[in-house]
Amino acid sequence: QVQLVESGGGLVQAGGSLRLSCAASGRTFGSYDMAWYRQAPGKEREFVAQIRWSGGDTSYADSVKGRFTISRDNAKNTVYLQMNSLKPEDTAIYYCNAARAIIGLNSWGQGTQVTVSS
Repeated sequence: QVQLVESGGGLVQAGGSLRLSCAASGRTFGSYDMAWYRQAPGKEREFVAQIRWSGGDTSYADSVKGRFTISRDNAKNTVYLQMNSLKPEDTAIYYCNAARAIIGLNSWGQGTQVTVSS
């Protein structure tokens, strides 16, 4: 499995921005599909954004489309989530995920808290 460490969470006012980072261990980061998920209190974990191993294919949940941008730097083994125009409903623990189905990889980070005040 891959070790993932998220950072960059915090408290921000509505309308503000945050950038989350997720650093991965290992030497094959470039072959993983990377994603961000989030879990709000009392709710199930939900998909936020994904970037394929090639970096050229991204997808987003409708709730964040146009506000969040996922990117990756394979040289730094890091994936980012730039979050703009934050809303109170974006408050959640944000988790990083690394996946590669062909080798059965599905790893999660420990999560980073994002709190958006109104």
